Amino acid sequence: MSFIKDIVRRTIRAFQSPNIVTAQIVTQLPEMRLAGKRVVVTGGTGGLGEAMARRFVAEGAGVLICGRSEEKLAALSGEIGCEALPLDLTDVNAFDAFVTEAIKKLGGIDCLVNNAGISLHEEFQTVTAEGFDCQVATNLRGPFFLTQRVFKYMEDNKVKGNILFVSSETGETADIRPYGLTKAAVNSLVQGLAYLYAPHGIRVNAIAPGVTATGMTGVSNTNLYYPANPNGRAYLPEEMAEVATFLLSDASGCISGQIVTCNNAKTVNARWK
Repeated sequence: MSFIKDIVRRTIRAFQSPNIVTAQIVTQLPEMRLAGKRVVVTGGTGGLGEAMARRFVAEGAGVLICGRSEEKLAALSGEIGCEALPLDLTDVNAFDAFVTEAIKKLGGIDCLVNNAGISLHEEFQTVTAEGFDCQVATNLRGPFFLTQRVFKYMEDNKVKGNILFVSSETGETADIRPYGLTKAAVNSLVQGLAYLYAPHGIRVNAIAPGVTATGMTGVSNTNLYYPANPNGRAYLPEEMAEVATFLLSDASGCISGQIVTCNNAKTVNARWK
């Protein structure tokens, strides 16, 4: 049944300390919602990328993960049953060969998930030119040109495709850090591409997570305490993977050009804030 839910581990709060917070999340049971789809996930060896790759495989997709560590790629792809290819997103010249090989391994590409990203967590006065360029290259320049290459394949082969970007709640607000600036640019890119390619049957959306328990944020999934979030806790990668699965599925066929912010209304510009 399509609305049967599977309660995923963890209880809502541990009572031994008010500052130890875990979570009870609800996800749909795997229903082959992505059966037949061929999905490439960048930054697929950890955090959100790993959670999405696992979920996509469970939903019947053929998945290829990529990242810089060949050791991590081999271990995870063997564990969850997906394909893998090394990729440095800052090396735009490698994209043609990467996409060609990904197509061979998957038999084509229906979906690209631009997940890989970095944040150096600087303050304005501590930003360096090198750090600025590194974040722009990984978070914006790389995804831009990889998407350009995948779009060409989709157009040439008349693929009704789907592109999903992983943005951030920081892209919804004013920011003075390179990370936030790249995510604001990603949000603009998502909307522009969605409008441009809608007549071609290609959808483009983004999820914009709030602070999530990943290596990049430094929040542990054993203690999700994060009082700055409206729910008092950080989010789990599995929660974001559930939203991503819906956006890649045919059930969301009328949705394109949307930034789905996943932070319990934290960045809503309410008059009474």
